[in-house]
Amino acid sequence: MIKFSLSLIYSLVLFLGLKSFFGEPKTTSFDPPELTITPFAGPDVTPSPACLAVAASGEVFVGVDMIGSLGKDPNKGRILKLIDKDNDGKMDQHIEFAMVDNPRGIIAQGDKVFVLHTTFSKETGKATGMDLVVFEDKDGDGKADGPAKPLIEHISNAKYIQERGTDHATNGIRMGIDGWIYIAVGDFGFHDAVDRSGKKMTMLGGGIVRVRPDGTEMEVYTHGTRNVYDVAIDPYMNVFTRENTNDGGGWNVRFSHHIQSGEYGYPVLFQHFTDEILPALVDVGGGSGTGALYMSEPNWPEKYNNVPMMADWGRSMLYIHRVTADGPTFTQKEEEFIKLPQITDLDVDGSGRLYLAAWDGAGYSGSPSKGYVVRAVPNNFTYKAFPNVAKASVKQLTELLKSGSAVGRLSASQELIARASKQATAAALKVASDKKLPLEVRVAGIFTYAQAAGVDGIPALLAFVKEDSVREFALKALADRKNNLQNVPTEPFLAGLKDASPRVQAISVIGLGRLGHTETASALLQTKVPASFVQPAKDVEGPHATPNSAIVLPHLAVQALINLKAVDATVAAINGENSTIALWTLRYMHDQKAVDGLINAYQKSSDDKLKKQILITLARLYKKEDVYDASWWWGTRPDSHGPYYKGVVWVASPAIENFLKGEWEKADANGKKFFTDLDERNRMDIAAFGVEDKVATVEEPKVDLEKIKNQKGQVGKSSIEDVLLAINSLDGDAVKGKALFTRQGCIACHSISKGEKMKGPFMGQIGSIMNREQIAESILKPNASISQGFATVMISAKGDKTYMGFITEETAVKVVMRNVAGEVFTIKASDILSRKEMDSSMMPAGLANSLSYEELASLVTFLSQQKK
Repeated sequence: MIKFSLSLIYSLVLFLGLKSFFGEPKTTSFDPPELTITPFAGPDVTPSPACLAVAASGEVFVGVDMIGSLGKDPNKGRILKLIDKDNDGKMDQHIEFAMVDNPRGIIAQGDKVFVLHTTFSKETGKATGMDLVVFEDKDGDGKADGPAKPLIEHISNAKYIQERGTDHATNGIRMGIDGWIYIAVGDFGFHDAVDRSGKKMTMLGGGIVRVRPDGTEMEVYTHGTRNVYDVAIDPYMNVFTRENTNDGGGWNVRFSHHIQSGEYGYPVLFQHFTDEILPALVDVGGGSGTGALYMSEPNWPEKYNNVPMMADWGRSMLYIHRVTADGPTFTQKEEEFIKLPQITDLDVDGSGRLYLAAWDGAGYSGSPSKGYVVRAVPNNFTYKAFPNVAKASVKQLTELLKSGSAVGRLSASQELIARASKQATAAALKVASDKKLPLEVRVAGIFTYAQAAGVDGIPALLAFVKEDSVREFALKALADRKNNLQNVPTEPFLAGLKDASPRVQAISVIGLGRLGHTETASALLQTKVPASFVQPAKDVEGPHATPNSAIVLPHLAVQALINLKAVDATVAAINGENSTIALWTLRYMHDQKAVDGLINAYQKSSDDKLKKQILITLARLYKKEDVYDASWWWGTRPDSHGPYYKGVVWVASPAIENFLKGEWEKADANGKKFFTDLDERNRMDIAAFGVEDKVATVEEPKVDLEKIKNQKGQVGKSSIEDVLLAINSLDGDAVKGKALFTRQGCIACHSISKGEKMKGPFMGQIGSIMNREQIAESILKPNASISQGFATVMISAKGDKTYMGFITEETAVKVVMRNVAGEVFTIKASDILSRKEMDSSMMPAGLANSLSYEELASLVTFLSQQKK
């Protein structure tokens, strides 16, 4: 009952140049009727396309990645520039723009191409990390003029890229209208990344980092996500992601709205401390989020415009998430949009042409014969050439800045900033000031002006703060660049805390945290905490993917207070009306003054409820997260108990322990249980509290080939990446594999010999079509790429009968169907009432879960030898 994809055979035929036999590839099985979707480039040019970007003028830059997520050998990647000279929707010319390994993100902006990619040592051939670099093509020949200029170096974990590949490394990049490059960082995190100013930064886990296009001002934007692959940014600087799934534990793909300074909690706050995090907007189940784009182009159909478009590799689907404002954040509704086999990325040009990349079964280490690019345009699309912004006048750029195209506005903005002239700066200010223009245009004007004018623009931005419609964006621009904050007053932000708009309130809170004036802490401490601020019950997973707009403002206020290091003000608020947010904040303040203040407040209080919350806060402070040195990673199924992954004691721990022990000794039996539960929840490991069955925090174990041979059920307990890594290291026994082919029920739906009656996909020559990794992937992910002609079909027939299976034979008078149990049914065509093709494979997922690595390797070896 193991399924293999005939689309893999089809891709191989295309690679061999036999297109005339099959015709052009069918790109999707879910084509929106308002769009025309056509092949643009095939695997002969763009195999294994991990990412792509489109210049405003229409040139497509594709990151070919023959290393993939689990490969480890260098010199297998490149950036290709694809050109459609006659604008007929098909590539006419391709140029090798630059050689890079593991390209994961691209931005094409003017004569610059920004690339995020893995780096390798020329001496050892081993990965050394990942860099964000910029190439230039000033002579316009389609090739990078010379070596790349690094903007950020070491922005991933070299140790685990060497050991595992880039499966949880740093990924997509996208530029916002604010001029920052936003970087999707997977949960490998990074240690001592360095930007062009020499600034170093470390991040434990994943999130979003941003940097200026010149490689300076690197900073963390949000934290606490898993394997985020890309970001979508709307014209108002709302940032969205579709984060990759967690292996096991019921944590799946989540769609999130990223608010600057937000903590999203993965993995240590994600399960038992969800009251403290910003939750995702939805959990949509299993999948693997990849490329992302916010579509905002005037010639696109209204129903598909002004929406985040989010690719899902695991579901082979491009989704639309329709977002609706909800206070300072959103709610959402997911819709299927375009089906594409293992879609990896997407981007749009200034004329509204959308390009999408399909991995199409290229495996976890890339393939020279799989993958392609398609183009999608609205029906009756008419190409309109995008202007050459480098040759445009300031007047022409101003008109482009006022266009309805987000691509056009960004291109005009960047060119006006690059001109560095008084005329260009004045033009941006004029656009920002014109109240007759649409809001998204004025926003583009505000951010363009702020970047062009720098500190000289502060007076004009302060004037915009007085205007209700643009106050949010003026405040954001005022606090956006930490290098320009010295003359920015706090008063507009303090006033913004009381604004009628919750979005203005949120921007004001964030801004105060960035301005750095501790005297504003008392105002931040007045932020109200909602009733939804409740910790999950013991051993219950909290609501980490349920929208909670009420928690956003206090969450941001806590983050701002932490940034301000406002220990004194926070301690002073413990016994006052703002004690809840004060104690929430103090959970993160590992400072001796915070501990002393908490103990002192406890001793002075007669409020039992408050005293309990102080004890909870002290227990949280007993340990802190160990300093991250990139020597470890928590793996694909991390210990998610929290509140720390590698908790260690610090200088104030003895004082906390002595105080808690003293209170424990005074307590009755129920009181002592409170301390025992507190110890267990916070993993203090204080022996006096008698916690049993403690679970040690350990690194994910390495595969031991000697120990695993006789163990059962390893496949079901492991992530697919770990299974494939193990299978690649095991030869397997073909004789055992043949027995497993029968024992696991594969024989019910697959035949090996051509003399047998044909059932499902024929396995007699699979070894000549697919390699071992591709075979293993098809077993582990049966829905990833369903074989042509073997999709699950549901038939309703007369006599109140229902059949489900795949069609083995069909004529004008009958349909022969075989179900998952191997039963065969013949149905008269005249009896069929309805027939529906399903999106799932007939092979149920998890049929290999009971196998050991050795057993699965044996089954794969047996199948790989079938080359008749």
